[in-house]
Amino acid sequence: MPSLPWNLATFLHAAAIALGLLTYVLVTRIGRQRRHPSAAIGWVLGIVAFPYAAVPLYLMIGSRKLARPRRAAVTPPAAAAPSDAPGWIVRLTAGLGLAPVRSGARITILTDGEVALQALLGLIDGAGNRLDLCTYVFADDATGRRVAGALIAAARRGVRVRLLIDAIGSVRTPRALRVSLSAAGVLVGWFMPLLHNPLRGRTNLRNHRKLAIADAGVVWSGGRNIADEYFGGRAGEPAWLDLSFVIEGGIAIDAQTVFDTDWQRGVRRAALSPPVSPSSSPSSSPSPPVPHPADHEAPAQLIASGPERTDDTLYELLLSAVYQAEVRLIVMTPYFVPDDALVQALAIACRRGVALTVLVPRRSNHRLADLARERALRDLAAAGAGIRLVEGMSHAKLVIVDDQVALCGSANIDGRSLFLNHELTTAFYGSTEITDLANWVLRQSERAAPYVARHPSLPRDILEGTARTIGFQL
Repeated sequence: MPSLPWNLATFLHAAAIALGLLTYVLVTRIGRQRRHPSAAIGWVLGIVAFPYAAVPLYLMIGSRKLARPRRAAVTPPAAAAPSDAPGWIVRLTAGLGLAPVRSGARITILTDGEVALQALLGLIDGAGNRLDLCTYVFADDATGRRVAGALIAAARRGVRVRLLIDAIGSVRTPRALRVSLSAAGVLVGWFMPLLHNPLRGRTNLRNHRKLAIADAGVVWSGGRNIADEYFGGRAGEPAWLDLSFVIEGGIAIDAQTVFDTDWQRGVRRAALSPPVSPSSSPSSSPSPPVPHPADHEAPAQLIASGPERTDDTLYELLLSAVYQAEVRLIVMTPYFVPDDALVQALAIACRRGVALTVLVPRRSNHRLADLARERALRDLAAAGAGIRLVEGMSHAKLVIVDDQVALCGSANIDGRSLFLNHELTTAFYGSTEITDLANWVLRQSERAAPYVARHPSLPRDILEGTARTIGFQL
């Protein structure tokens, strides 16, 4: 086949670049895909340099929002806030279209890994009619097999069991384990496999939520995945520092809605099994609540965030909370890579007298995140923040604002959790929960070492900046 004339080949290549840039602009503008300048520059340069590879890649993973923009502004309702729930949060979350604050929730905070695992197994064993479990990682280890065994036992006694696992987070979960679950009657959902209908989601938008719901009345959630390191620890290693909680009450209905939406939107069945027939399901009412000590009633609220929502709900809530803080801010996260706006808001809070405490692991399980966090830590240390480095792996995700609210769940303080992943956070408004969580964090802080900011060399500064840029885009 004869080659094209040089002028024609150049024209076609330039046309491909122009078409690629036009595609980027149209997809970005029509979908209102707000993105960090570094991410935008990266995509534009990629399309200019490698249009034939970058354009398909952008169409596959570039979009970060699945929800359509609102046609009209949402006017928050002028509803009164429940007891102990700050009015500004009630108004903001209503304006963002989130589930309302639920009063009368029975809450138990679970800081010990073994206790958290027993609570999860107890919830599974106590399910009477239906049980749903969502996790990012489902490992083939002792913990994974114990949970799998409990799910199989529930399915065999007639409970409708659905297991939703992320296709990337659980890529190491063996097919044999999924097939054995399915063979026992568990419906196994494989969230957003690499090969899927592009109309149903994007490969880069992962489901990072962790929750279990029994009979739409009891919820187990927090930051723990289903793997040894989150509960009892791997052989010869201590368990990671983390948080889980059990909630009974109306908030379970909100959690059920989140799970059902994820199941419908992003699932391809890993293995099919017939649903439990009505005649084999228990006809009795839902099982009694999972027993746990010192439970009491308090207001709480489910904060769902992710690409299925028009707004960056958790990010907007965090940014508002930082500006609302008057006395103290406590931030605990394994990966701390906030964007420039959030760093600036935290620094301003320090300078106006708010006591900011940030706890991160001395060395996390992701070296890239440790590199990317350094600029933000230095900036906040210069503003007067108290930064502490926890020995061992700390996986807890927690933000406390004064005595108003404690935010706990699956989301890290980084670009992936705040702008890309499907995440689930619970806002606690009860004084008991806020005090207990604050005291727990302060105990970890007392055992942690202070962070000492050091001016980086030029190669180190370039490396940190590259890690921060790549980390945000990925």
